[in-house]
Amino acid sequence: MQKKIIATPLAPKAVGPYSQAVEAGNTIYVSGQLPLDPQVGKLVEGIEEQTRRSLRNIEAILSEAGAAMSDVVKVTVLLRHMEDFAAMNAVYATFFSGAMPARVCYEVAALPMGALVEIDAVAVREER
Repeated sequence: MQKKIIATPLAPKAVGPYSQAVEAGNTIYVSGQLPLDPQVGKLVEGIEEQTRRSLRNIEAILSEAGAAMSDVVKVTVLLRHMEDFAAMNAVYATFFSGAMPARVCYEVAALPMGALVEIDAVAVREER
């Protein structure tokens, strides 16, 4: 099995020794996406906008790999404050329909750059 690095300018560049995503076979592993606006490189404000931005970044990376949010099978959500869960969840629900992916959500002590949320995803694309 070959692995392919996925990168798009429509999502923030990796800021460390990792890739935006790695494709292995038909599976795409998207690294945790901070709510950075890729055009300006800064965090957006508020939990709703941060959730939306993180998921848009994932959407852009998946699109670069020829996949879509409907291909997502697993999501991990890291929240700075668990009291933001309901607001995050309301935005999250607008990105998925039909069969929802499996998901886990953790409250963490801190996230890079003071972010309120970070989200990663695993998607399985149809064979080409």
